Amino acid sequence: MADYAKWLGAGLGWAFGGPIGAIIGMFLGSAVSSANKNQKKIAYNSKRKSKVNYTKSGDFELSFLILSAVVIKADGHVKKNELDYVRKYFVDMYGDKRAENAFKLFNGVLKKKIATTKICAQIREHMNHSSRLQLVHFLFGIAKSDGEVHEIEIEEIRKISGYLYVSQLDFESIKAMFYDVTLNAYKILEIDKNATDIEVKKAYRKMVKKHHPDKLKHLGEEHIKGATEKFRQIQEAYETIQKERGL
Repeated sequence: MADYAKWLGAGLGWAFGGPIGAIIGMFLGSAVSSANKNQKKIAYNSKRKSKVNYTKSGDFELSFLILSAVVIKADGHVKKNELDYVRKYFVDMYGDKRAENAFKLFNGVLKKKIATTKICAQIREHMNHSSRLQLVHFLFGIAKSDGEVHEIEIEEIRKISGYLYVSQLDFESIKAMFYDVTLNAYKILEIDKNATDIEVKKAYRKMVKKHHPDKLKHLGEEHIKGATEKFRQIQEAYETIQKERGL
C-alpha cells in the first residue's frame, strides 16, 4: 500500500477527514496518517462552521469509489461486469498501477456497511455542483454496465442524488442519457416535448453552461474525459431534436 499512500498525500484534500477518511483509514491504517503529514491539513468540520471550496482529483476518486460500492450492492449481488466497469474506469483515468491500488481499496469498501447519508453530507459540503453531477453520471454508468439500468439501482442513485442536493430535474436529465429513446432527448435538456423552438435553444445553452467540461478542470485532466462524454450526450440530444423538428 506504500504507493497508494504516497498518492493519497498528493491527491486528497478534504477527504482525509470525516466519514470518507474513516473508511480509508480502516484499510490503510497508519499509511493515511503518514501521508497526511506531507499534506497541508484540511480538516472536515462536522459542525459545518467552515467550508473547503475546492476538490482534488483524489477527493473525487474516493467519493466515486465509495458511492459506486453502494450502487453495486443495491440489488444484493456484486456482479462481475459492474466490478469490471469500475476497474476499467480507474485504468482509463489513472493507469494500471494506480488503478490496481485503488481497486484493492474498493474491494475492501465493498465488504463494509456504508453510511451513505454521512458520506454524501461530506461530499456536498466540499464538492461543487458540477462535480456532484459528474458523480451521478458515473454511477449511472455502473448501473448500465450490464446492459440495462435496474429499478433498484435507479432508486439507490436517486437517493444518493437527493443526499448530494442534486435536483430531481438534473437527476432525470442524467438518467435519460442512458436510454436510447427519442423522447429522452427532451429529458436530457430538461424540457417538455411541447417546448417551443426558442425554449429548446434556450435549454440547450443552459445545459452547455451547466455541464461544460471546463467546470471540472480543477479535478485534473484525467476527469475531463468523463465530463466530455456527458457533454457529447447533451449535444446529441439537441441534434436529435433539431432533426426531428427540421431546425
